[in-house]
Amino acid sequence: MDAKTYDMGPIDIAWCPGCGNFSIRRILMDALAELEVDPAHLVLVSGIGQAAKLPHYQKGHVFNGLHGRALSPATAIQTADPSLTVVAVSGDGDMYGEGGNHFIHTIRRNPDITNIVHDNMVYGLTKGQASPTSRRGFKTPVQVGGVILEPFNPLAVAIALDAGLVARGFAGHREHTKELIKQAIQYKGYALVDLFQPCVTFNKLNTPQWFKEHTYMLDESHDPTDRQAAFARAVETDPLPLGVFYVNRDKTPFHQNTGAYDTDERPLSERQPEAPVLRRLMETFACASGGS
Repeated sequence: MDAKTYDMGPIDIAWCPGCGNFSIRRILMDALAELEVDPAHLVLVSGIGQAAKLPHYQKGHVFNGLHGRALSPATAIQTADPSLTVVAVSGDGDMYGEGGNHFIHTIRRNPDITNIVHDNMVYGLTKGQASPTSRRGFKTPVQVGGVILEPFNPLAVAIALDAGLVARGFAGHREHTKELIKQAIQYKGYALVDLFQPCVTFNKLNTPQWFKEHTYMLDESHDPTDRQAAFARAVETDPLPLGVFYVNRDKTPFHQNTGAYDTDERPLSERQPEAPVLRRLMETFACASGGS
């Protein structure tokens, strides 16, 4: 399958020239093509932000939700039809800021989704204020004296919560990042892929050259099944490691734990509700609310 399968053709893309989002879009399409994911069975879910526009720029089903709320509908969609390939994609502000609480509890649920985060360490849509992952000292039109907070560490949080797969890449490393995304999509459970990407308009500190000089590749000596070793790598700050940090292959996806598929493998969307059961459920809620 060719990456052009997912290309929307000549459309107006609202990203700035040179934005790392372009690279991530192309890398994702390449990964989907190599895995031969049918666009008819692909669902891209996002929230609000520049990165959250990606689902509108390639073929597949789209659910564009509220700010910070991409992971809950992604979980629901995959649970309703486990045959779908569900990718929740958005920026570091949307996923880790407004969506921080959803990020934590989605990891706990372990739905079979791929969570790609465009991490440019700034809010690009709302004109350049600091994001949860901005480095200390980073100056913005809002943080005029420089960021005073420690940056949020999504990888360390994810590993601490025993996420299924935790990886980090850089938009400038096309082949390496493509393989990370492919592994994440193939993983049966929640997979986080945090992707460093430059914001050429509002982040003059974390440039493409900065990422190249302040990152390094995890090599074969790193054992991704060793959780403690993975956490130790995740808290490294300079240089920052890239690669697959952690994999837990013993986790069961959320939909298999709900009981909904114990005796019936059909997607929930293909089943007819049992009227007597539904009626009793509605009566229970009516009684609980004081109705009759």
